[in-house]
Amino acid sequence: MTTPRAFAAATPAPSPSRPTRFRTKLLVTMMLVVSGVTVLGLFFAEHNLTAGVERGLEREFQAELAALHHSQAVRSAALAERCRALVRKPRIHAALEDNALDLLYPSAQDELRDILQRPVEPAPGSAGPALHAHFYRFLDRTGAIVVPPANAGAVGPLSAADEARLRLPRAPDQPQLGYLPRTGSTVLAEIITTPIVSTETGEVIAALVLGFTPLAGENPPASAGLRCGLWLAGAEHSSPLGASRSTVRAAEVLAAVADPLRVALAGVPHLLFSKRLNPGSLYPAAYEVCVYPLTDLLARQRALRGQILGAGALVLLVGLAASQFASARLSAPVEQLAVASEENRAQRARAEAALEHTAEELQRAARFSADASHQLKTPVTVLRAGLEELLARENLSPDECQQLAALVHQTYRLSSVIEDLLLLSRLDAGRLTLDFAPVDLVPLIEASLDDLGAIPDALGLSVETDFPAALAVAGEKRFTSLILQNLLENARKYNRPGGRVRVTARALADTAVLTVANTGRPIAPAAQAHIFERFHRGGVGENVPGYGLGLNLARELARLHGGDLRLARSDDAWTEFAVTFRLAAPAPAAV
Repeated sequence: MTTPRAFAAATPAPSPSRPTRFRTKLLVTMMLVVSGVTVLGLFFAEHNLTAGVERGLEREFQAELAALHHSQAVRSAALAERCRALVRKPRIHAALEDNALDLLYPSAQDELRDILQRPVEPAPGSAGPALHAHFYRFLDRTGAIVVPPANAGAVGPLSAADEARLRLPRAPDQPQLGYLPRTGSTVLAEIITTPIVSTETGEVIAALVLGFTPLAGENPPASAGLRCGLWLAGAEHSSPLGASRSTVRAAEVLAAVADPLRVALAGVPHLLFSKRLNPGSLYPAAYEVCVYPLTDLLARQRALRGQILGAGALVLLVGLAASQFASARLSAPVEQLAVASEENRAQRARAEAALEHTAEELQRAARFSADASHQLKTPVTVLRAGLEELLARENLSPDECQQLAALVHQTYRLSSVIEDLLLLSRLDAGRLTLDFAPVDLVPLIEASLDDLGAIPDALGLSVETDFPAALAVAGEKRFTSLILQNLLENARKYNRPGGRVRVTARALADTAVLTVANTGRPIAPAAQAHIFERFHRGGVGENVPGYGLGLNLARELARLHGGDLRLARSDDAWTEFAVTFRLAAPAPAAV
């Protein structure tokens, strides 16, 4: 086994490189933290600035888009009102209701002459050319057949394919808006089909189709970058979006109806917005597509990124310098703590080694005590038997009989000490276990007091008692009785002539308290801390027979019962010991 001295010599001294490694690790950690915080700060700063710029650009985009849609709404209202006025013309109704379809276009020619004539110069503030129609046609009551005109030049030329696109799957009962891709032209025609209702039956008897130049898709003159175009499902754009026309996909157009969508067109980010121009129409769906370039956003982002990176580099350098300074200051107490910790660890190791050595010594002492006590039992028994045999002879003088009787008494005392040592060694080794059962203290107290009264005593002691009729505790009867006997024997031995012994017992909550008090000389304060030590006998007991095991054994047995033994008081009037037990659980009631 390594002794404490040898272990202390083998313990390594604190390594001087450990504080240095800690300082380096602290510096690296602080630099990483500062770098991480700086990078995160730069990221969020750029993100917030970019988001602010994007919101500003989106507001500009929405403002331009709102102005464009307002002008379109004014024109659409004017066109709708104009078409409703045309279909109410009496000559048109007369030709349709009399089924004189050959007179339909000649009758309508005079009625529609003003809408087909282009004004020389539009009046200020008027719709101008936007209200000028390029052609008109009539659909029959089914909506599927275009009534052929006699003179196509007078009503606006259309190819047969274009006229076929004017047809509807049924006669409309509401005005229909559509867009016609004309043959040989890249510009779509905006067509408004207005139902003609009979004044007699209220049924739809025909429909008037007028073709206009669309306002949707024209770039507003005041726009700084907004470009617009028309998009038909399954068809080409009528007004190209410049180089971005081929990159606008159907999915993007449909997705941008709800909110502006950010797309990349020709490698440049744009805001894309689309609007259904003819919702609920029988004609194919048509969308107005507007794109807004974000080149200004990219330029601002580059400028902001440069500013933020410059500021971030400066902050990073300052942070690294502060980290160097802080790590040097913070590592000083930690280095001292590391040295102290190493020393404490070495001292703890030495203490543990010493404790282990002491524990082994105690184990050896306990084993020796148990072995010695066990080996002494047989010789003492043989010695007592021999002395009792000598004492039985008839030829002994009175002095010889007295001496032999004293020797026999000493053998009984040795046997008692041996039994106590065996019991203590079992307690020390943890091999003593109790079979807990309810034990009534009252009969044990009475029996012990009877035994005390049977001992010849020249002191003339009187006994006072105060306990209930029954007091059941949890324990083992044999060891509980031994605790009581040791306390009463201690009260008898350390009393004065004509003194008193007082025994009380009472229940407190779930605990039973037994006190044994005696008159006599008080225990000195310096000796009170040692009265429960083995083989300790103070000045009070110098002339009293005993070996100093009774109180120690009683306290160990009390603790094994789940209680304790303590010195309650010691003064000129009384010396009182109190022992506690756990109350026994009440027996279950019989059913």
